[in-house]
Amino acid sequence: MTLVAERMADVKEIIEVVVAHQQRATLRVGDVFLKIDTDQARIDVEVEAMAMVPLPTPEVLWRKPPVLAIAAVPGIALGRLGEPSTSSPAAWAAAGAAVRMLHDAPLPPWPGRSLDEITSELDQECELLVTNGILPADLVTRNRQVAEAALRPWTPAFIHGDLQICHVFLEGDKVTGVIDWSEASQGDALYDLATLTLGHEEHLDALVAGYGRDVDLDVIRGWWSIRSLLAIRWLVEHGYDPSLPGCEVDVLKARM
Repeated sequence: MTLVAERMADVKEIIEVVVAHQQRATLRVGDVFLKIDTDQARIDVEVEAMAMVPLPTPEVLWRKPPVLAIAAVPGIALGRLGEPSTSSPAAWAAAGAAVRMLHDAPLPPWPGRSLDEITSELDQECELLVTNGILPADLVTRNRQVAEAALRPWTPAFIHGDLQICHVFLEGDKVTGVIDWSEASQGDALYDLATLTLGHEEHLDALVAGYGRDVDLDVIRGWWSIRSLLAIRWLVEHGYDPSLPGCEVDVLKARM
């Protein structure tokens, strides 16, 4: 704690509110990130997963519930949802190779969400999206059809569970850190690949080349639809705009 206090002693203000809503918030103070979460089980998973995975992850500086302090990782994010990724094909391939290392690692001891749970939530969410007038019925119906390809039994892998493009950091073509592990679990490996390329379909070939294993592209597309359908209402209710260019609504429209 003494070293951390010294690192933060000269900081006069919060530099960035990374994310903030009723369930959790992340603040950047100097080169330290403070994660505040109402659900300590998520923080438990994050800390345990980072200790297990064969990838570079943030250093845990201290933990005093409900706050977890972690160090920033070097490098820059692979990209951002809704913005073109300027990362090279070699960088995307390096990300793919890192994800393959994760998926080949021994499984975590805690399970992930079951196929039945995901299917039930998806059907409920599709109904709410239409009933509440959030999305047109034809857009929801078409993407629910596309989603069916992903709703099949899978061999469990160690997955990140929320492998957004902004969670992978690189220096040049080397992965320097993967952050935000609170959703890590056993699950479908292709879900991670789909999450990483959501809104960036043009980089899927380079990612898969680095991953080094054949993948079913229909399953990837199915997960794109599932993740978008499940996220949109939550995003709207928490003040985010999923209809911005390149974001979740555009992902769904691309399947029409």
